[in-house]
Amino acid sequence: MHIKFFLEEPSAEEALKHILPKILSPHVTYIFHVFEGKEDMLEELPKHLKGHQWILDDWRIIVLIDEDREDCHNLKADLEQAAYEAGFVTKSSAAPNEDFQVVNRLAVEELEAWFFGDVEALHAAYPRIPKTLQHQRKYRNPDAIPGGTYEALEHLLRQKNYYKGRIPKPMVAQNIARHMEPIRNRSRSFQVFIEGLKACVGEELLV
Repeated sequence: MHIKFFLEEPSAEEALKHILPKILSPHVTYIFHVFEGKEDMLEELPKHLKGHQWILDDWRIIVLIDEDREDCHNLKADLEQAAYEAGFVTKSSAAPNEDFQVVNRLAVEELEAWFFGDVEALHAAYPRIPKTLQHQRKYRNPDAIPGGTYEALEHLLRQKNYYKGRIPKPMVAQNIARHMEPIRNRSRSFQVFIEGLKACVGEELLV
């Protein structure tokens, strides 16, 4: 089994490099195509999907994009339409027991929600962040942190004196993701992503 990931930014790649080996058997290979941001991804993705119409039966494509406070239904519909026009069956559109080639997933609202979903990993990477963070009202639902999850993480890391300016997103993603345990993550969008990933490979190719 081989999976190609289409991602909107390098921090997603850095996170998945650490998360995927905790879920997938070494018999599953994967590769990343990283776009230059969301706008670039939405513009270029249809062309790239059409360029993959040759994929083998044991290939799957996973598209991961941030919701970014957009209408998630409209955004998902755009991704589904791009896959349909490229001739692919998606997990969402497949009939029961029908095979699919493409899984479209949204990080709600941003990738940083996945990090807030695993406070133990946050604390392990940045020990001045308290283990009790998730008990504070603002952080109880990692997919609905007021003011945006990226902004919240940046504020928190600056408040705890880890960074003075903008946070280096790929490095932060790498630092946190290496400590993440998928089974304990409280982010609903993270768990939906994992469900899609598992559906691609089947039980026999999970660790």
